[in-house]
Order: sequence, then structure tokens, then C-alpha cells
Amino acid sequence: MATTPETVEPQAGGARAPRPAAARKVTRHRGEGQWGMGHYTPLNANEQFKKDDDGLNVRTRIETIYAHRGFDSIDPADLRGRMRWWGLYTQRKEGIDGGKTAILDPHELDAEFFMLRVRIDGGRLTVAQLKAISEVSEQYARGTADLTDRQNVQYHWIRIEDVPAIWQKLEAVGLSTTEACGDTPRVILGSPVAGIAEDEIIDGTPAIEEIQRRFIGNQEFSNLPRKFKSAVSGSPLLDVAHEINDVAFVGVEHPEHGPGFDLWVGGGLSTNPKLGVRLGAWVPLDEVADVYGGVIGIFRDYGYRRLRNRARLKFLVADWGVEKFRQVLEDEYLKYKLVDGPAPKEPSGRWRDHVGVHRQKDGNFYVGFAPRVGRVSGKTLGLIADLAAAHGSDRLRTTAEQKMLVLDVAEDQVESLVAGLEALDLRVTPSPFRRGTMACTGIEYCKLAIVETKERGRTLIDELESRLPAFDEPLTININGCPNACARIQVADIGLKGQLVTDENGEQVEGYQVHLGGALGLEAGFGRKVRGLKVTSAGLPDYVERLLTRYQADRRDGERFAQWAARASEEQLS
Repeated sequence: MATTPETVEPQAGGARAPRPAAARKVTRHRGEGQWGMGHYTPLNANEQFKKDDDGLNVRTRIETIYAHRGFDSIDPADLRGRMRWWGLYTQRKEGIDGGKTAILDPHELDAEFFMLRVRIDGGRLTVAQLKAISEVSEQYARGTADLTDRQNVQYHWIRIEDVPAIWQKLEAVGLSTTEACGDTPRVILGSPVAGIAEDEIIDGTPAIEEIQRRFIGNQEFSNLPRKFKSAVSGSPLLDVAHEINDVAFVGVEHPEHGPGFDLWVGGGLSTNPKLGVRLGAWVPLDEVADVYGGVIGIFRDYGYRRLRNRARLKFLVADWGVEKFRQVLEDEYLKYKLVDGPAPKEPSGRWRDHVGVHRQKDGNFYVGFAPRVGRVSGKTLGLIADLAAAHGSDRLRTTAEQKMLVLDVAEDQVESLVAGLEALDLRVTPSPFRRGTMACTGIEYCKLAIVETKERGRTLIDELESRLPAFDEPLTININGCPNACARIQVADIGLKGQLVTDENGEQVEGYQVHLGGALGLEAGFGRKVRGLKVTSAGLPDYVERLLTRYQADRRDGERFAQWAARASEEQLS
């Protein structure tokens, strides 16, 4: 079939996406590569490989060819493209310093191993599933298993030869790596206490399950302009970072219609951060999946495909505005008008991670605990599963803050479970530094990273606990290995963006640009950057100690760190 703007082409893999009425209009220029405007000619290499073959189709080649012939047999378009549709990214080759990250070609950065991401929609796990995750880690991933801020688990050191066996083991217990990465509908964040919390507005679990059933692995939605991140939570704690998702459904009580969801679109961070915006629409539980389908359909059909750095939904929302986006959603996709509704209230708690011991609405308890910066291991996850089972629980949850929960614990079992977790260095009553510090994968495994993050976060926690043992205010410290903000640096109290900096001896060393006073939930906004404020990795504990000491000395009664950072002088923040 000839590729011209006048031709409505099938999607990659042969599936023809449904088109709204506006998609039939003929245009004769390439524009932003919007399918809904008739722009079907691939405008970059990523769009070309997606047109050539749907990413979901690579699984067959992995199972029948690559797993048998090895790493060198993998087609480059599959290796650095389509394999992401099944949760696989090539891992960073060992020994390559951060100064070479942006200089070397992709094949020079590639190790012959993969990161593999297990999607855990809503953070929901059974004991059997956590045991399977643990066993895969021990057998195939050199014991690695990190909890992410998207409620997933990430492995490293995965060999292509082992991938089919890993899939078999995970899928046997109902887990999947389908569309865990790639230009796809990624994992759906959900409240880790959905269905059990005493203060819950509405349980979003049925909506998450319906979205999974209808959209995940569906070739009508497997060729998006870029990644598509989503969240559904009925918790008054606002526990899924709804402001930085492409689409989010936030629990609210409508004065006439009762509990439902407030609809947000267009959030995202990276190098051009934007907070999501409310459409002013109230969505009942049984319509969430329909509305999700409408929003992802708009993204597929009208999202920008010409430039990768403008291909997220947030750019379309910013250009269209709220009124037009809602109109297109209602008129072209839903075919009905949404009900106007109220905004969510401010979070009901100082922390939103559910760490600690909390009563469930059924009289049992859930226990939330904090590893250091999401770094655990397969062995530790297996021990957590054993502890949960020994204390009468078959349900666990991951959180959007790199934490984990054990649900359904009888009151007389709580003390024993807490002791067992603490013995594994999994704190149920952590310091603010352990509780509030997150870190991305960093240079240890990530090809985009410039600096180390996980170990830096672990040592920073230890230093601050030793130096400031009396500090007891909620505080978030987010550490990122590059500008892409996987660890949400712009919305942390203290956000640290990895880069090479010059030390006192004039040498280039690992360090961070500092962002101060970002927040989600309470007065959501991006952190402040002070001109020239950078810190070396070695000097990081001294800097944070100095900063927090000044905050404690100067803060007004009840003033949060973000509020203080907004009014403090540059000298105080340096």
C-alpha cells in the first residue's frame, strides 16, 4: 500500500485502528505526524519500526529464534525497539563512566544482558506471585529485584536465552511483562489499600481490572506516540501521584451522584515537566474504562509523532487546552457528555505511602514497610512472602513510593510480623530519611544515566540518620541519574538531578543539580532551582545536613520544607 497522506493505513501488525470522524479529513502535509489529521508517513526511526511490525509481535521471535541463537542474533530494531513491548531494555555495559553516556553509540553502551520489568497493575500481589518473582530473581537475575515508583519490579542481568522460561514462570501465577515498557499503555497505578482502607472514598480495583482486560496487549492501542501512564485511586491520601500521569482518576464524592472519580490528563515530568490538569468531569466507576479508552484513543490518533521529545500527551493537552480536550473526548470518542464534578480535597495525611501499622475496615491490619530506595533482592522478597503467609496473609501490595505492604493481618499477629520485617532491615517505623528517599536505577544498569543513584541514596540515608537523629518532619529526597526524572526530582522537597560537576580541585566528578521545594498533593508544583547550585556526590551529606539545619532554625510554626524553600534566600539554600 502506498504511503500518502490520503491513505488510511493499517497499524503495525495489520490491525486497523478505529478512527473518529475527524480522522477522515485529508491533509497534504506532514504536520506533527498526527494520525487523526491524516499524517501517516513515519517521521522518525521509531515510528518506522512500529509501522513495519507491531511491538507485540516480537515475542514470537524471542521464543523461536533469539532465545535459541543468542544475543547476537537479535535484529537491531527488535533489540532497541520492539523488545520493550515485553518489558526488556538492554542493560548498560559495565565500566562505562557517565561522561561517555551521551557520546557512545547505542551498541557501544549495550551489555549482552537485559533489564526486565514485571508489571504489577494496582500494585496487587499474592504470596504465590511474590514467591514466583523471588524465584525468577534467584534463578535468572543474579538476585536482583528493585521496587519501582510505578509499583513494578525490575530485574537485571537477564539473558535472552532465559526469557521464555521466565515468562512461563511468571504467567503461571498471573503475572506479565506485557507492555511494561515501550510506546504502550504502561502499568496502571492503583491505591495499595484499595478495598480495605477505613477512609477510602471508592475502590478503583474493578476499573483497573477492566482497563487491563480491554486495553493491555490489544494491538489497537499498542502503537502510541510515546509511553502512556495512568493511575486510578479512591484514597483520600492521593497516593498515586495523579498530577504526573497522562490520565488519572482521583476519588471524589459528588454532591448529587455520590462517590466516583475526578478526571485529570496531561501530566508528566522528564526534561519538560508539566502537571496534569482537571477536565472538571466526574466519572462513575463503571465508566472509568470507557473514559480511559477515550483518552488513550485521543493520544493515539492526535498525539504528536514527528518529534520524540514532543510526543507525550502533555504537549497535546497544553496546545489544545482543557475545553477542547474535553469536547473532543465527549464528541468523538465517548459520544456522550460527562458530568461536571468537584475537585479532590487536599491529602488527609502528612505521608501518602501507607508505611506503618493501620487498621483495615474489616478489623484486620495492614503493615507498610520501607526498604532503602526500593532496593531489595529476590531472596528478601521470598522471605517477605514467607512472613506474610506465616502471619495469615495472602495479599501484598507495592506502592508508588518504592514501598511495600502486607494486608489482612490479624491484630494478634501484627507485633510478630513487624519484628520479622525489622529483622530483614525493612522498617515499619522508618526515619523520615529512609521513608522519604527514592532513587532511580542509575549508572549501575541504565544506559541513560550519568551518575550512581541507588548506593548514593542508601549511604545518604545512613549519614542523615546519624547526623540528624531528631529530625522528624516529612521530607522527600529524590535522586535521579540523568535529566529524565524517573525518580520525580522536580516534585521532591530535595530533588537531585545527576550530572558531572567540577569539584574544588577543578576535576570533573559525579554530582547533582539541586531542585528545592517541589511537591505533589499539597500545593503541587515544581522545585526551585538556585542559579549555580550544584553539589558533588561526596559533598551531598554535608549539603543536605546544612540545608535541613537551616530549615529547622528558620521555619515558622507548622511550615513544611517546601514552603520554607520557596521563601528562603539563595544564601540559605546554598
